[in-house]
Amino acid sequence: MDWQAVAEPLQWLVLAYFAGLNLMFIALNLLALRVIGDDGPTRLLAGLPAFSAGLEPGISVVVPAYNEAATIAASVRSMLQLDHPDFEVVVVNDGSKDDTLEVLKAEFDLQPFPEAYRIAVPVQPVRGIWRSTLHPTLRVVDKAHGGRADALNAGINAARHGLFCAVDADSVLQRDSLKRVARPFMEDARVIACSGTVRIANGCTVSQGFVAEVDVPRNGLARVQVVESLRAVLFGRLGWSPLNALLIGFGAFGLFRRTTVIDAGGYRSSTIGEDMELVARLHRLHRLAGTPYRIVGLPDPICWTEAPETLAALKTQRVRGQHGLMASLWANRALLGHRKGGAVGWLAFPAVLVFEGLGPAIELAGYVVMALLFATGQISGPAFLAFLLLVVGLGLMLSASALLLEALSFRLYPKKRHLAQLLGAMLIENLGYRQLETWWRFVGLARWATGRPARSGAMPRRGVGTPGSRP
Repeated sequence: MDWQAVAEPLQWLVLAYFAGLNLMFIALNLLALRVIGDDGPTRLLAGLPAFSAGLEPGISVVVPAYNEAATIAASVRSMLQLDHPDFEVVVVNDGSKDDTLEVLKAEFDLQPFPEAYRIAVPVQPVRGIWRSTLHPTLRVVDKAHGGRADALNAGINAARHGLFCAVDADSVLQRDSLKRVARPFMEDARVIACSGTVRIANGCTVSQGFVAEVDVPRNGLARVQVVESLRAVLFGRLGWSPLNALLIGFGAFGLFRRTTVIDAGGYRSSTIGEDMELVARLHRLHRLAGTPYRIVGLPDPICWTEAPETLAALKTQRVRGQHGLMASLWANRALLGHRKGGAVGWLAFPAVLVFEGLGPAIELAGYVVMALLFATGQISGPAFLAFLLLVVGLGLMLSASALLLEALSFRLYPKKRHLAQLLGAMLIENLGYRQLETWWRFVGLARWATGRPARSGAMPRRGVGTPGSRP
């Protein structure tokens, strides 16, 4: 076999993949910069008293809780202090085995509340509904265990408002996040979902239920994830929003039109990554039906959450995330290339499929193929070095551009010390971390492809919602 004839096409294929991946992120960063610039005046006005005219739509904050006894009271207190004229908090105790329900009863003086529970979306049996005598806007739904998706569906059934916000019990919202994330629904009746931004809380100081001081994580692994999230999650996600092609990235903080989600069948309990699957399904159903709609991503409604600080916890998260991503794409594959697919079906779906879904396999194959070609003399040393420089160099450039955009726009990390720490994390991210994460994501891809379930595992947490915490 003429290996030289095979080597050259393989080299170009691998180089084209990595070049295409980085060019995509460059384009998304440019689009994100435009979104941030266009949204700047509105962000400034949002802080003025006149912005809140009392016309904001009512919101039901749905909080699924499973074995959250240690932090649930602090989290709920934080959510009850959110700045929004009309909202309620619906905590769903998903059959916790610890004292989650007892803690809620004691802290908020819960009493049985006889109300008609409408089953708009089928869920596991509901054992009771409780209402706080201290906070009339707080209710607790106690149900048999069914998983996060089932708990969210139970909260949707109990919700009284037209919009609902799904927030994990271990997350902390910025005080004005509800008001900001509701803005697109007031501006455009076609909006059916809006995503805020998830930021990493490790290193931050939490006081009275809110992040009082932002700092770079002291844990090196969490610090790298700050850079990673800026590039891939924040600015990558904002780039798809103006195209109405935001396919992934809702995660821990999203606001949805309740009737739209009910009509779509609610969250799917059978799918890992129920948030991703729901958004992909909403795109598919509306696109194929020809129904006008918009799904929006905003940069400034912030939700703070704790990032893994151990390799074991991070591996579990990334394996499950990759498994969930592929399951979501597969369940909504009819959107790919459909004549009514628009930008999401013709641009976002194939890009996410190739670069995010199949990307780990392609990247690993690229490393292996190029190393073998070099070892067998099929390519020269300079050519192999050029490949490594392309992969690492473009990655560094993208990470640096994300840090620059952060410094120009939000300035959450304004100190020189912050910049130095994040620059160091940027180097680690591209020289070792990315390759390790690619392997974990490949494991998740392989588990999905072979029909093996993704392993579950609770992430050790220090409790970002507890007063004075600094995870």
